[in-house]
Amino acid sequence: MHILIINFNLHELSREQYEGVCDELAPTFAAIPGLISKTWLANEETNTYGGVYLWESREAMDAYKAGEIYASIGANPALVNVTATDFEVIAGPSKVTGVS
Repeated sequence: MHILIINFNLHELSREQYEGVCDELAPTFAAIPGLISKTWLANEETNTYGGVYLWESREAMDAYKAGEIYASIGANPALVNVTATDFEVIAGPSKVTGVS
């Protein structure tokens, strides 16, 4: 498994507007092949938003990163200071703490 963490700041977009967009997009993310889950993040105090994506494999994550949805994040003028960091999941201790 792999994890991708994407963070950004909102630009000229309120949290309420952002959450409305998230509600609309959630089914699109749910249908992405290889995506186990996406946790949507918000820290209004620091204007930091984003997501934690859990992938079945690095290949599934890489396919997402090569696609349209991922490209649209960086191209969206309402999302600034975008960062994306990926991690391999360490299987043994993660299973002990609840990741199957």
